[in-house]
Amino acid sequence: MELPTNWGRWGADDELGTLNLITDEVRERAAREVRLGRSVSLAVPIQPAPIAGGPFPPRTAEESPVQQLMAFTGSPAIAYADSMLVTNHHTLSTHLDALSHIPVDGEVYPGRPANAAVTPFGVVKGSTTAFAAGIVTRGVLIDLGIDGPVPADRAISAADLETAEQRHGVRVESGDALVVRFDWVKTRYRGNPMPGMSLDAANWMHERGVSVYAGDLADKYPPEQPGRPSAMHGVALPRLGMPLVDGIDADELAALCAELDRYTFLFVAAPPRIHGLTGVPVNPVAIF
Repeated sequence: MELPTNWGRWGADDELGTLNLITDEVRERAAREVRLGRSVSLAVPIQPAPIAGGPFPPRTAEESPVQQLMAFTGSPAIAYADSMLVTNHHTLSTHLDALSHIPVDGEVYPGRPANAAVTPFGVVKGSTTAFAAGIVTRGVLIDLGIDGPVPADRAISAADLETAEQRHGVRVESGDALVVRFDWVKTRYRGNPMPGMSLDAANWMHERGVSVYAGDLADKYPPEQPGRPSAMHGVALPRLGMPLVDGIDADELAALCAELDRYTFLFVAAPPRIHGLTGVPVNPVAIF
């Protein structure tokens, strides 16, 4: 299969990637999804770890991605404050990948030399700067785990996504955020085989015009095709310029969608406005 790409589609200096697909008309259509006022978070809760003997890199997937240093202002304290050390791209943190996160043959989206875009002093191109205005669009839930966790050996195809669309009575359209639940939030990232998206599915997302992918899983492990790029972090993010929300918890969302018999909603992701990063923690919210 020829790998899809958006390099050059929106110009050599593009910073937004598939966020370009979220037009004013798409946002207006998304806003009409809010009719009940009910909302649910898609983020995994994080319990910080205290910094006792100095900052340390998390050594296992079980360690907290956030380290907390308490700062007492006076004695007795007149206020309490703290500093945080956050490890982006940690498996226990729901985070938003910027387009510079993964290079392809020494280049990052949309064809810039990686060493010019990502420097020891920060990211100057393809960074979290692109998320400054937040992401507001229509979200569509594809619940692949509606009958239980997706089997570990499954690579999700375009046909699987279309079957789920028909089951939910929805259709993914240009500019939509695609939210996918594998029902793996409690057992993922333990070094064991996991299901994930196929290259066929990534090509389907390209054809449909998905603007953002948010899933409790993304890429299959071990890879579906050894030696070929992974679907989401090897194709969707670096080649299509599609931001990825990694490590969501869609269980509460799936329960609400089933209760309402409705699988579309307003999707809002407004991360901290910190520029020059390869990724940033985020709390995506679905509003009905």
